[in-house]
Amino acid sequence: MMMDAGMDLLHSSGVELVQYLQLNYRDSQSWFTFISFAADLRNTFFVFFPIWFHLCEAVGVKLIWVAVVGDWLNLIFKWILFGQRPYWWVHETSYYGNSSVPVLEQYPITCETGPGSPSGHAMGSAGVWYVMVSAFLASVLRRKQQGARRGWVRAGLWTIFWAIQFCVCLSRVFVATHFPHQVFLGVLSGMVVAEVFGRINAIYNASFKRYLQITLSLFSFALGFYLLLKVLGVDLLWSLEKAQRWCARAEWVHIDTTPFAGLVRNMGVLFGLGLALNSPIYAESCKGKRGQQLSFRISCIVASLIVLHLFDSMKPPTQTEFLFYFLSFCKSAAVPLAAAAFVPFCVSQLVNRQDKKLL
Repeated sequence: MMMDAGMDLLHSSGVELVQYLQLNYRDSQSWFTFISFAADLRNTFFVFFPIWFHLCEAVGVKLIWVAVVGDWLNLIFKWILFGQRPYWWVHETSYYGNSSVPVLEQYPITCETGPGSPSGHAMGSAGVWYVMVSAFLASVLRRKQQGARRGWVRAGLWTIFWAIQFCVCLSRVFVATHFPHQVFLGVLSGMVVAEVFGRINAIYNASFKRYLQITLSLFSFALGFYLLLKVLGVDLLWSLEKAQRWCARAEWVHIDTTPFAGLVRNMGVLFGLGLALNSPIYAESCKGKRGQQLSFRISCIVASLIVLHLFDSMKPPTQTEFLFYFLSFCKSAAVPLAAAAFVPFCVSQLVNRQDKKLL
């Protein structure tokens, strides 16, 4: 009872903050919506990964591992913690008794269907930006610069990092998708995951067999955990019913926000990365002398971003759930495969043809 009362107080305080933001910053709705969109892990796979992979391969690989394993841990945490979300909690709690229930505005991105704690957007954003800021700092520290200048650069980059995380947290609270404590826990968890993977060097030379083993292990653990609790009478998809009941518009409840949609997407990305890094065309195009040329890398970045934008525009049909998951896996696997293997190979072939014509 004491714990329930404490959580009700925590949730009610969070609702007050949601109301405050929605009332006083209503004109900033488009900005908060954009921040939530930008913090989605999809942008890590479709934007940040191809850029970093061709500028510094190790950072690109680390981004994928941190994003995938971090999001997998986020799913497990959510299934364990049974976190509520503001937009449905205000309708189901008995905390307000006979008094009026707080009115929270909903938006097209509000109706996430999984449990709320910790925030996946906050966790993913913190982990990914922690990796990128650390990579920038490592590059700066390798140069011979005065100590004072290094200090200013370090302070500036971490200020940018915390400013981004603050904006992400505010955006998730503003749209009534998360309570403040959930986004705080997400940021903390994301930084821990990124820090841990900063110390694991085995990810940079893992074989395809190793990638396959880890992909199957992560998927099997999550599926087994779900089935075990289902046998014990615990439905880990309990939040889906709440989202469908309390979302202001039925069309705002999307299948790609369900827990298994994220799991399948992440497993596809990890599988595709392992396939790409261990393919002969990757070794031929990225590991030779041409792979060291800045012009070649820039060409690969531009071509990858264009190709992946086309991939992202293709949405799997949602009428059949199994077909949606299968196609989502294939689409996700194609992302690192295209960016790390096929695009560099094609660019390399085009450059070789141009060189032969000049001769």
